[in-house]
Amino acid sequence: MSADGNTIVSELRARAKTLGFDSVGITSADARPDLSQKLASALDQHWHAGMEWMEETRERRQQPKALWPDVKSIIMVGANYGPAENPLDRLVDKNLANVSVYAQMRDYHEVIKGRLKDLAGFLARRTGAEVKVFVDTAPVMEKPLAEAAGLGWQGKHTVLLSRDAGSWLFLGAIFTSADLPADAPEPEKCGSCTRCLDICPTNAFPAPFRLDARKCLAYYSVEHKGQIPIEFRKPMGNRVFGCDDCLAVCPWNKFARQTRDDKLAARETIRDAQLSDMLALDDPAFRDFFAQTPVKRLGAARFLRNCLVAAGNSGDHTHIPAVSRALAHESPLVRGMAVWALRQLAEPDEAAGYRHHTIETDLEVLAEWSH
Repeated sequence: MSADGNTIVSELRARAKTLGFDSVGITSADARPDLSQKLASALDQHWHAGMEWMEETRERRQQPKALWPDVKSIIMVGANYGPAENPLDRLVDKNLANVSVYAQMRDYHEVIKGRLKDLAGFLARRTGAEVKVFVDTAPVMEKPLAEAAGLGWQGKHTVLLSRDAGSWLFLGAIFTSADLPADAPEPEKCGSCTRCLDICPTNAFPAPFRLDARKCLAYYSVEHKGQIPIEFRKPMGNRVFGCDDCLAVCPWNKFARQTRDDKLAARETIRDAQLSDMLALDDPAFRDFFAQTPVKRLGAARFLRNCLVAAGNSGDHTHIPAVSRALAHESPLVRGMAVWALRQLAEPDEAAGYRHHTIETDLEVLAEWSH
């Protein structure tokens, strides 16, 4: 380990802290030779569900050098986005449109990437090395690399856990051709605890450290483009974007603190959003309300789909007018879910009376009426 290497790393850590990162670690590009096998196992068992891009990028994702042959070192950074309260408490109030903690704020991709570019530019100027930055937008396996870099360990829920931030850590990566001294990996500290596995409302974990997206509410409410499968609608409760259950229940969160980063703080209007207000959003209002947040990428139709599931689960008959209006929505995705929600809230004869409001030009909507 050269003196110059130590000096550069010290300067890099100081710069990262100035930029707002809470943790930084370094690993070599070949530190995780097991990634290829782990990725192949998950994909071959179709745990990626409808996320075809994971299969399409398999070759580049399996090892850092497959993505960029010149990479020698990887700098992993973490930014704490800890919430002010336990997200599990917000599942009780069915009047809330519950949005996952990470999506209650400005899109972290934008926030982290800007800071990463600054840090990478500093390294390039200091060493003359090439650099590339990634924030969950390229085939990079951030969590195992962060574990190798000493930022934390992948818990049984597959999310990175930190002794300082619990489950609430955004990750970013800098690939570089510089050969930097590496940090020691963080050993796994979950022990015999299985709280994250036990709390999952859909049993999405086939085994510890394994997640099957085909049973995951976060997948269905964020990534899935079709109707929410019937068996997952009731378990969704009032979750309209994402699911925090397995993250929030982790005992390591007792050491976490609320984020002090203003750009990663929750917007109160989103955190406390009322389901009735969300059901009333048209496309322009949706785009305005969720501007610069991860929710906006979902699109108004899929978001309304999720809100209709929450309405159907609410038991609140005051939502019936809003639900019935959705029967005539231009999207069959919305119309079909409106049928389901109406049948949960209204008496059978009353629900049947609304059928003439539906544009029954697709099999999905007809199927909802026939259930």
